[in-house]
Amino acid sequence: MNRRDVMILGGSALLLAGRASASNIDYVPGLVDERLAAGETLFVDFFAPWCGTCRTQERHVEALRAENPAYDQTMTFIRVDWDTYGRGDLAQRLQIPRRSTLVVLRGEQELGRIVAGTRRADIETLMNLGLS
Repeated sequence: MNRRDVMILGGSALLLAGRASASNIDYVPGLVDERLAAGETLFVDFFAPWCGTCRTQERHVEALRAENPAYDQTMTFIRVDWDTYGRGDLAQRLQIPRRSTLVVLRGEQELGRIVAGTRRADIETLMNLGLS
């Protein structure tokens, strides 16, 4: 391995280490049930990559997470791709009406949700439900 390869690998490891604490987990079937059974509080984002409302929500969520590390210490952030899983079991079970729906879950309870809302204050209020 030459010096360039070592530098690239080292830099990649640092990037991954920095992202691990504040990253989103991409949904796969069974993930939500598994994490809830483990006692985690979940912030579940039903999004579509082409959705403008979803992008606005994401900007607010990411800014709030950057400002308050307690969100990442308290909640697991899961992104559910609407195009892939919008008609799936999870969306049906939670009665998710559309993309751009944000839901906070703990145990058997839904603590709150926002459907197509983009006000930063509303998103912060939702996220704060996961802190208590």
